[in-house]
Amino acid sequence: MLSRLQLAPEHVTLLVVPGRDWSADDIAWLRDLQQKGHPLAGHGWLHRCQPPVSLYHRLHSLVLSRTVAEHLSFSAEGIVRLVQDCHDWFAEHQLPASSLYVPPAWALGALTKERYADLPFRYVETLAGILDTRSGHTLSLPLVGFEADYPLRAWFLSCFNRYSIGRAKSLSRALRVGLHPYDLELSLASSILPLLEQVTEFLDYGVLMQSDAVLESSDIAAG
Repeated sequence: MLSRLQLAPEHVTLLVVPGRDWSADDIAWLRDLQQKGHPLAGHGWLHRCQPPVSLYHRLHSLVLSRTVAEHLSFSAEGIVRLVQDCHDWFAEHQLPASSLYVPPAWALGALTKERYADLPFRYVETLAGILDTRSGHTLSLPLVGFEADYPLRAWFLSCFNRYSIGRAKSLSRALRVGLHPYDLELSLASSILPLLEQVTEFLDYGVLMQSDAVLESSDIAAG
C-alpha cells in the first residue's frame, strides 16, 4: 500500500492497534517507519468490538464498521481507560506517540464533553472532524473512506464519499482521506489514486486546529 501511494512519509499517518500480538521485530519495524518520517497514531486497543447490543451499534456495524468499532461497546469510563492504555503502550515501547488518536471506524462512543480532558491525546479524529480534547472544540472536516469489502458497504461508502467531496469543495474545507491496508484491492480501489492525484497541499491537523481557533475568536470579537 505505502509503495503504491508514492507519498512522502510525513504525509501518511500510520494507525497502530496496540493490543495486537506485537513481536520485537514488529516493534523494530514500527520504530523504523517512525524514523523514516511516518507519524504513528493510536487506534483503539484490539480493533474488535464486543457483540453489538444496541440498535445503533448493530446498524453502525452493518453499513460502516462491521466488528471494529470497539468504543461503542464501552461506557465513558471504559473508553477513557482504553485510550489511556493505548497511549501508555507507546511509552512502554519507546515509541513517541502522535498527538492524534483515531478510534476504530472513527466512532468515539459514549464519551461526554466533560470527559474529553481525561484523554491523554490532544486530538481525536471522528467522523465529524478533529476534536481538540483541551478546548472541546471540533473542527468539521469531510472524510472519505474506501474499505468496501461487501456490496452494501461499497454502496454506502460511495454515496458517503460523493457527499464528503462535494461538501469539502462547497465549504473550501480540507478533505481527510482514510485508507486501510487492502483498499487498493477492494471495490472502490479505482477511485483512490485519481483522488490523491488531485491533492495540492497536505495539512497538519494541529496547524488547522490553531488556525480555526483564531478564526473563531475573531468571529466572537467581531460579534
